[in-house]
Amino acid sequence: MEQRCSGESLGGSVHTQRGDPRKAAEQQAWFRCIAGCPGRIALTAVAYECPRCAGLLEVAHDLERLREHSAEEWIRLFDERYKRTTWPYGSGVWGKKEWVAPHVGDDNVVSLDEGGTNLFWAERYGAELGLRDLWVKMCGNSHTGSFKDLGMTVLVSTVKQMISEGTPIKAVACASTGDTSAALAAYCAVADIPGVVILPRDKVSTAQLVQPLANGALVLSLDTDFDGCMAMVKRLAHEPGIYLANSMNSLRVEGQKTVSIEIVQQFDWDVPDWVIIPGGNLGNTAALGAGFLMLQELGVIDRVPRIVVAQAERANPLYIAYQHGFDHLEPIQAQPTLASAIQIGNPVSYEKAVRTLRRFEGLVEQATEDELAQAAALGDRTGLFTDPHTGVALAVLEKLVARKVIGPNDRTVVVSTANGLKFPEFKVRYHEGALEGIRDDYANRPVVLPAEYERVRDAALAGVDGRAQPSPQQAGTSGIREVGAPLSSH
Repeated sequence: MEQRCSGESLGGSVHTQRGDPRKAAEQQAWFRCIAGCPGRIALTAVAYECPRCAGLLEVAHDLERLREHSAEEWIRLFDERYKRTTWPYGSGVWGKKEWVAPHVGDDNVVSLDEGGTNLFWAERYGAELGLRDLWVKMCGNSHTGSFKDLGMTVLVSTVKQMISEGTPIKAVACASTGDTSAALAAYCAVADIPGVVILPRDKVSTAQLVQPLANGALVLSLDTDFDGCMAMVKRLAHEPGIYLANSMNSLRVEGQKTVSIEIVQQFDWDVPDWVIIPGGNLGNTAALGAGFLMLQELGVIDRVPRIVVAQAERANPLYIAYQHGFDHLEPIQAQPTLASAIQIGNPVSYEKAVRTLRRFEGLVEQATEDELAQAAALGDRTGLFTDPHTGVALAVLEKLVARKVIGPNDRTVVVSTANGLKFPEFKVRYHEGALEGIRDDYANRPVVLPAEYERVRDAALAGVDGRAQPSPQQAGTSGIREVGAPLSSH
């Protein structure tokens, strides 16, 4: 349990001639227009778009003041705080508070110990692909099971700060494909702030739907897709006292950018060569770039990785734009996809994502339904338990390796954005061979037997011997399938 005490209680463990970088918490941060319109907007203002051009906003930090402390001082401070017990700095987000949200007082931080997730060395999966240095950042190992916690802690903490300063906020609202609603509901429940979530009816998993219900949010289930829900919540945010929590609110990006910082920290402040991330509304793409750029601008790293955005073929507006040199975004009607969390045809953060991809020599690739399902299942066979949109990223990884874009010695990180436990129907139906149009190369079904030792022994030994057979890639076959009973009744 984290101890609630002042950051100064860390006891001056950082002492240098240049002073304590904690004092940089007094530096300013503000909203600014990404198109370059003049003016600054306070982070505690209700603002989502530039008042001049209606473009997106971003959070800017006073980098000159942050540079008053060396990269070595920041590294030392962040390492001292990481996963420790002094409130709120043990959080993977709030341990970087000066770089993220210096405007929030410690007493108004709403934290569920987000961040600090495993950077998993995918040794076996990498070996299947011929990669020696493959890693999966397990962002789904978080309180509500997705990376959305990283941004929501900053947003809800800011709302609590605003309320403490007298801003009349009645509720926080979002449109969601599932994970955002879960994060909003949980953090609002902790803060005792009403939450409103708007979901597309029958387009989120049962596990995702039950999360905001359990946390007491008002759940509005609409007969539309995510883009329709997004249009609705943008209108709702114009009502007095309703605060918008979707990723067009740049406070979310500030929390999510700590994924980049944490990846570098977990590599002992070294930089990977490639980072692959699933792309839906594209706020996370912008966040990933923002974190790496801040590390570079403050001298912690001297280069940045290349970024790849992975999209489902049935919801691929960024991929289509990429094919035409990003000359413009053509919104599409996203089709039903197993990767429901990224089933978005008109991404709000398109402009930010394009700017990031251009700065990072970025690529965009897509995956079919069959490709994402097989990649997710193969990854699971090597110890992962992936959600379907991480399956998209893994399938794209496999394509780039096959094309020799990613080399065998390239240090590559795939960002897994949610926990596979949120998508049990996807897993069950795959292993039952019940996904229409999807091969079940790696299906694994239980073998039902009577309680007779000889039968159990024979089945166990046969199964163990069968594991010595080659994998589908090695054998060039459709794979080994253990035939048995279905995983569930229909």
